[in-house]
Amino acid sequence: MRPTADRIADPWGTRTPVPQGGEWPERVDVQLADGLAPADVDKWVRSASLLHSNGDAMDIAVAGGRIVGVRGRASDRVNRGRLGPKDLFGWQANNASDRLTRPLVRENGRLVESDWDTAMERIVSRSRDLLAASGPGSLAFYTSGQLFLEEYYTLAVLARAGIGTNHVDGNTRLCTATAAEALKQSFGCDGQPGSYADVEHADTIALYGHNVAETQPVLWMRMLDRLEGADPPRLLVVDPRRTPAAARAAVHLALRPGTNLALMNALLHEIVRRGAVDERYVAAHTVGFDELAAQVADCTPAWAAGICGVPAARIEEAAELLCGARRLMSTVLQGFYQSHQATASAVQVNNVHLLRGMLGRPGCGVLQMNGQPTAENTRECGANGDLPGFRNWDNEAHVADLARVWNVEPEAIAHYGPSTHALQILRYAEQGSVKMLWISGTNPAVSLPELSRVRAVLQRPGLFTVVQDIFRTETAELADVVLPAATWGEKTGCFTNADRTVHLSDKAVEPPGEARADLDIFLDYARRMDFRDKDGGPLVTWHDPAAAFEAWKRCSAGRPCDYTGLSHERLRAAPGGIQWPCNDEHPDGTARLHGDGVQWAHPDVCESYGKDLVTGAEITEVEYRSLNPDGKGLLRAAAYSPPHEAPGGAYPFWLTTGRTLYHFHTRTKTGRVPQLDAAAPEVWVEVSPPDAGELGLAEGDLAEVATPRGSVHARVRVSGVRPGVLFLPFHYGYWDVPGVGEDGGRHRAANETTVTDWDPVSKQPLFKSCAARIRLLERGDGSPAPAPAVAASAPVPAASPARSRKGDRP
Repeated sequence: MRPTADRIADPWGTRTPVPQGGEWPERVDVQLADGLAPADVDKWVRSASLLHSNGDAMDIAVAGGRIVGVRGRASDRVNRGRLGPKDLFGWQANNASDRLTRPLVRENGRLVESDWDTAMERIVSRSRDLLAASGPGSLAFYTSGQLFLEEYYTLAVLARAGIGTNHVDGNTRLCTATAAEALKQSFGCDGQPGSYADVEHADTIALYGHNVAETQPVLWMRMLDRLEGADPPRLLVVDPRRTPAAARAAVHLALRPGTNLALMNALLHEIVRRGAVDERYVAAHTVGFDELAAQVADCTPAWAAGICGVPAARIEEAAELLCGARRLMSTVLQGFYQSHQATASAVQVNNVHLLRGMLGRPGCGVLQMNGQPTAENTRECGANGDLPGFRNWDNEAHVADLARVWNVEPEAIAHYGPSTHALQILRYAEQGSVKMLWISGTNPAVSLPELSRVRAVLQRPGLFTVVQDIFRTETAELADVVLPAATWGEKTGCFTNADRTVHLSDKAVEPPGEARADLDIFLDYARRMDFRDKDGGPLVTWHDPAAAFEAWKRCSAGRPCDYTGLSHERLRAAPGGIQWPCNDEHPDGTARLHGDGVQWAHPDVCESYGKDLVTGAEITEVEYRSLNPDGKGLLRAAAYSPPHEAPGGAYPFWLTTGRTLYHFHTRTKTGRVPQLDAAAPEVWVEVSPPDAGELGLAEGDLAEVATPRGSVHARVRVSGVRPGVLFLPFHYGYWDVPGVGEDGGRHRAANETTVTDWDPVSKQPLFKSCAARIRLLERGDGSPAPAPAVAASAPVPAASPARSRKGDRP
């Protein structure tokens, strides 16, 4: 075993080619602290990756009571030993010198160190006062996609049955709410149909708005190994940027932002027109074909070309790939989820697989991807907009069953409507009806759209804010109480990745100072609040992660995400992660869903009756039973409509935001890791060569990117982004920028510019499509800019072949 080579310069490492149908070879990646050898490690502790959603299995190296490195686990099905750059280097954030180690409380306008009893009693006292004066709707909880399953489930129980509030959501609303909603719309229930192993079997892989090379680098390694092997798959990439995947694609469609649905309707039009529909599968396992066929009948490639700004011939080539595939794998991520008509667009990807009958077989699957390591757990456990166990809030039998599990009356569980989504919670706080907001493991003062508004809301005098985190983030600076939390490697718990693989992460080291595991914080709150069940016993009966997992198993029993065949002991002993459902029927887990028709769409068991894809209006139980009495897959149609905000006038460009390979979310961890921070130390803006030439912008220049809401100052990268489009990474905030105050200087966070708008179905914010302008501020050599130049208002030009510059970071 040897330390891995420079994985900043070579992020995907060496190739291990695999032919179609072959087994992906092992390749163990290792990274240890400088000067350490494997013999210096005291112990290796089982875990998995925290800084993306792929779920890469790894072991944590411990020496002298500190985390000193990681190695990939060769026996695990997800990564076969491989690790990405954030996996290899991100552990160093645990050892950062500025970790929160004691509670903070606000005194005379300042945060000062305190003790746990004082901090918790302030929270409990305010909770009780608000419950008495204003009721459960005055309290709201906003959590993360980075805690553990056991912590989400405990939070869901205390918030939904203890407090009785419906205001419970996670920052997964920003990244994968559309994934969940698209699955419910098509299959009646959440749960990814596909498996990462489909990469080895597929002859065609379609990536819709999914920059896999940067967001899931190990999954991209898997795809690269197939591309280098015999009988490689053909790639279809839909993305306005020339990403690493786009550079390897057989067809790359660099469409205009906000036009995904028009493209998808044209592709479906071609599947129907070319006779590529699996008519036997559609007749046996779906409903809604006639409506879908009618909707796309006039959506020709020529029609879509005028909307999307890509040649009709290229759309036809993409359709040819889909129609000719014998084993089709599709993935979807933020380029669809955070754009206009998000759910409607993602649902059409599901429609492709339903029409082609390509589900539940090796190489035939769709993955509506997640953006965070435990986003799936947030959804399963009810810590976001769903009831635990994928139960239907609008089905009284489901609510009664959940009440039985928790031993409370059904009325104790708020279910007068769907759970309040994050931006609506913020609106209620702005209006004053939400008076206490508990934020755990997330940083909305950088990650939510239109940050000037977010800061104003979080500073409202009538709002009591609790922040539970590992660092003193931009959000923590605005809190009334700050609770120091333990993180990955410092506590035990489970997390489930994007293809339903469950891993156990064991505690490797003690947390710093007085920091506590999130589970212990929630349990302490439940104890102090003295939450009770209907018989007068404690509502929350568990006291440690293993017991919390057992409680979750009882809640999941008989539901799609059935964990009853798992335990901490089994996961600790297994060679790798195990895919749910895992129960008596599927003792070894389940590789793929919907192999013999859709299992969870029947009206009695489905998680949702669905919504109108255009308006977001809830479909009633009566309507759903009429549409889908036998519980088949749903072919859901939707008409394209233009984005709400489009370029024009003073703002002639599209602005889209996204991720970079080397950072995660708001850089609270990765910004403290020397190798990752050095790889991407400052915000940049990507501009196409034609636009840069027209505006006189050069590589390294400092430019201002502005929208009607705010501006960002960023260094220019001339790249393969589509002409007429600007790209900003969203990770950069202000915690590491001295002297930024309320009087100005806030020109670093991309979300200063983004719009407060969301998909009507999933309620996911639209970070990918708003109008912007750009102007030169300063030359790369520090010389002043000439008179400001702004591109004239003009139609966004059609895509043109983009050059690839060797040495560009992805």
